[in-house]
Amino acid sequence: MFFVDTIEVSGLGNRSYLAGGARTAVAVDPPRDIDQVLAAATRRGVRITHVVETHVHNDYVTGGLDLARITGAAYLVPAGARVSFTRTPVHDGDRADVDTALTLRALATPGHTPHHTSYVLEEDGTAVAVFTGGSLLIGTVGRPDLVEPRLTEDLARAQHASAHRLAAELPEETAVLPTHGFGSFCSAGQAEGDATTIGKEKTSNDALTRDVDTFVADLLAALDDIPAYYAHMGPANAAGPTPVDLTPPAVADADEIAARLAAGEWVVDLRNRVAFAEGHVAGSLNFEAEGQLATYLAWLIPWGKPVTLLAESPGQLAAAQRELARVGIDRPAAAATGAPTGWLREGETPAAFRRATFTDLAAARDVVVLDVRRASERAAGHVPGSLHIPLHTLRDRLGEIPAGEVWVHCAGGMRAAIAASLLDAAGRDVVAVDDSFDAAERAGLTA
Repeated sequence: MFFVDTIEVSGLGNRSYLAGGARTAVAVDPPRDIDQVLAAATRRGVRITHVVETHVHNDYVTGGLDLARITGAAYLVPAGARVSFTRTPVHDGDRADVDTALTLRALATPGHTPHHTSYVLEEDGTAVAVFTGGSLLIGTVGRPDLVEPRLTEDLARAQHASAHRLAAELPEETAVLPTHGFGSFCSAGQAEGDATTIGKEKTSNDALTRDVDTFVADLLAALDDIPAYYAHMGPANAAGPTPVDLTPPAVADADEIAARLAAGEWVVDLRNRVAFAEGHVAGSLNFEAEGQLATYLAWLIPWGKPVTLLAESPGQLAAAQRELARVGIDRPAAAATGAPTGWLREGETPAAFRRATFTDLAAARDVVVLDVRRASERAAGHVPGSLHIPLHTLRDRLGEIPAGEVWVHCAGGMRAAIAASLLDAAGRDVVAVDDSFDAAERAGLTA
């Protein structure tokens, strides 16, 4: 009998896997914080003998090299990937014995990257699961535009061919286990559900139900902006990431927090957006620990700028530090826990701004309405007369926002809170619309 354990990396919309038998196992696309994988292996009572990568990742820093070093496992990386470390190069058709009667077979599936490789888990010669990385996802495929713009159309066509190869060569009951597609920006579309098979994908995946020209045209038309930090992930993974350091950062007192703000560094408040709006250190920015912290902070912050984290508890701080390390923000410059009363110098008072609903916005007059959603979201409906500046471009476009009170909204409230904190830090009079965009239509605001 075999097992497959899923390791959720929900903040990044990814999954990693540990698969094996009674004694030994393989880890697939492990995250930077490999202790999760090691704990899964300990629970199963197995030794990790192989660590495999489906591709050089663009959205997170891999833990594969470190995991292989610690466990002594063979590190399997597609042969076409240009990397600077010693690894076992994998070619199409290569096999690796995972446990008794359990084999991993490499299947070249270019498209997400030119070298992308899927791995078929076979028990007694029968395919039982396929680890598809960024190739065939649930209802979609991995986006083909993360490597080189001039290759995008060719890679999109390769995605179509790779999906058809998987569908043709594997039994319909084979479980499809992708790395991306659960909210990841590496996915070309949003997944429906959290489990699938080759047979299900044959009836629902655009790559398998549309001809190649229609599929490619639709895929390319739907591609959205790429998170800016992706530019740093591929090179870091190709060079060979250093081991992660999750020891607690230095503690900052109120004077140090003020000094770091004065120096132009980022001070990030991890508390929920309601608490932040009610009171915070002036100049600090709000990225909720419970949201897509790593994605949006890494996307917006000037790369390499020191960051100080403010958290309501040591647990919240530790979780955020782990999340950020996955995208290469390795060591916070400093941190503090508690509440604004402990982060402010004597005589200072917390800053605050209002929160509102779309119903409140419908009643407002002479205000600036700022929409920070992505262009694809706005195309499906917007507030007439609103200014559109996607959140990931806002930091560099604050000067485009007209004078007056700014009511900022997104689709659900999290991104609006980030934007409101940026505006508040810049000295603007801001109201955060903390509401679902569905309510905008009910309030008669959309067009």
